[in-house]
Amino acid sequence: MTVIRFDPFRDPLERLLSMAATGTRAPLGMPMDVYRAGDGSYHVEADLPGVDPDSVEVTVEHSTLMIRAERTPHYGDSEQVIVAERPQGSFTRQLSLGEGVDSENLTAAYADGVLHLIIPVSPRTQARRVEITHAPGGSRTISGSTAEQGGAPAGSTGGGGG
Repeated sequence: MTVIRFDPFRDPLERLLSMAATGTRAPLGMPMDVYRAGDGSYHVEADLPGVDPDSVEVTVEHSTLMIRAERTPHYGDSEQVIVAERPQGSFTRQLSLGEGVDSENLTAAYADGVLHLIIPVSPRTQARRVEITHAPGGSRTISGSTAEQGGAPAGSTGGGGG
């Protein structure tokens, strides 16, 4: 899984100009932790304090997980702002989901200002032990084909080929 910082609407120069003009900090990316649990599932915890839960959007498209959220100020244009240090505006983060995750069964919960996502591992990619059985008569079965001792595999014509 790859974590990508992405803010498509702001370039660095625009952020600096905004900070200089308004005296406020430009919105920063949402800080997050990503870890893998003992069962193989991935957990993403993104800090979103003060964000309206209805503004949080989580989407998966083409193996890319996108988290969007918006924090709006509780003061209006008519109030005089003395200090505004808390990041406000729209926040976007992208995670590139690698092979082997089950994005169809992703779950999300938002509590106490933290968005917690659980991305399970696909059952198809989990490690499993394959049992090798020995068939009677000295043959053995491996990966669904039978190879007879000293002969050609079952289903072949046995002809040489030229």
